[in-house]
Amino acid sequence: MQTDILKFYNNKTVFVTGGTGFLGKVIIEKLLRSTDVKRVYFLVRPKKNDSVQGRFEAWKNEPVFEPLLKVKPNALQLVTPIPGDCSELGLGLSDGDRRILTSQVHVVIHSAASVRFVEPLHKALNINTRGTSLMLQLAKEMQCLEAFVHISTAFSNCPLDHIGEQFYPEILTCPAAKVLEFNESLTTEVVDNIAPALLGKFPNTYTYTKALAEQVIQLEAKDVPICIFRPAIILANFKEPLSGWIDNPHGFVAMIYGIAMGILRLVYANPKARALIVPGDYCANVALASGWHVAKNAGSNSTPPIYTLAPPKTNCVTFGEATKMYLEYNSKFPVVKSIWYPFVHITTCIWLFKVGSIFYHMLPGLLFDLLLRLQGKQPILIKSYHKIHEALILLYPFSGKTYEMDTNNTNHMWESMSPEDKSIFPFDMSSLNWEEYRNCIMSGMRGFLFKESWDTLEQAKRKHFWFHIMHRFLQVVLCLIVGKLIWISYNLITDQYLEAIEVTLSPPKANFQIM
Repeated sequence: MQTDILKFYNNKTVFVTGGTGFLGKVIIEKLLRSTDVKRVYFLVRPKKNDSVQGRFEAWKNEPVFEPLLKVKPNALQLVTPIPGDCSELGLGLSDGDRRILTSQVHVVIHSAASVRFVEPLHKALNINTRGTSLMLQLAKEMQCLEAFVHISTAFSNCPLDHIGEQFYPEILTCPAAKVLEFNESLTTEVVDNIAPALLGKFPNTYTYTKALAEQVIQLEAKDVPICIFRPAIILANFKEPLSGWIDNPHGFVAMIYGIAMGILRLVYANPKARALIVPGDYCANVALASGWHVAKNAGSNSTPPIYTLAPPKTNCVTFGEATKMYLEYNSKFPVVKSIWYPFVHITTCIWLFKVGSIFYHMLPGLLFDLLLRLQGKQPILIKSYHKIHEALILLYPFSGKTYEMDTNNTNHMWESMSPEDKSIFPFDMSSLNWEEYRNCIMSGMRGFLFKESWDTLEQAKRKHFWFHIMHRFLQVVLCLIVGKLIWISYNLITDQYLEAIEVTLSPPKANFQIM
């Protein structure tokens, strides 16, 4: 069966950047499994102790490709790694590789980015902003180019509360071209020092440099069949190729991971704010569908179309509801690696979070690390808690309030798809079953992050039961201690009050003097 999207990708050569990242892997896997592409090139950055070929061999062994290889054993032979680096001038491409790309590629999916919130500005600019500009220059040289999909983020304009599928150059303190000029002419130290002035209301260098990259596209992408895809918070895959697959405990995934392990007990977030969570496989489907859609409408768009994927108001969960769902699942299906009974309290008060972290995290962490030292093991919790607290504060701009995200273009693209394409490339967030997706996330986390099989469930349940008993016992002890302190304080205050009354009411002593 050849649908519109399948026809578009049939016999096409696709170039993917960021292919070693979570979303990049899902996109490439989907291309190979669902379409008949001719070839997939993807950019691979050589690392200090690992060659491009070494990284490619490890990449091919990822669990996400296992279902693909069962139905198409030779599928990965269609994938060719291209040595390069989006942070380097010329993208780090050799002349030969550049000629291959410019002469063969039909579709570009630019997913490479630095997603670190604390990335020094000069590095984030090189990868996220200048890298996008260099990719556009490369695209303009491509003789067969039909579609260019730039993957941004739904929070690229996060200084705004209501974000439409449009460009917002007015929220930038300085034009992208000028900022890139600063980055080229000034030292890295100076660029990083002026970062607060350049960022303005942006909470981190990631969202700021992503916004700059969008302006680069708005101004430099003339005559390029390009679109921008803005996904919200990407979590584990929902349905395919592996339900619940995730390959890293970062960002909000780390939060869920910490709760399940019994490490994270106090969260800095707004429980009433909507959690703008989207499945990884839905994001891959939007990326591929938007490539087809922009090619289909080439020449009819005066500005590059923007597609946002986020949950609608009619079908979403809050951070408080999501946390409750995760705890409910974990009580039924705990993990062996947990170190305490999982529970969570959420606060929007920063000083309460900092004070509470001492009692919820640091003091228990000190005790746990002391026990590790007595066993001759390396202490881990205190060091981990410092990172966890920093991460929760960095995430607060996105977990502390509700953003209104327009998804009109994405909805229109969905409606324009045939029933067959909707079945092959699903991404309808209005029909997502959140409880089912919760089960997928937690089940996937158990297998892919905790590396625990379902055979250990009974052992985990026994451990969970005794942790629950210990947790309740500790609560009773703490209540008794607090009650005792209150009683002692009450008695002290009462005694002082009675003494004061006694002194006030007692008659003055007669003062007789014998003459």
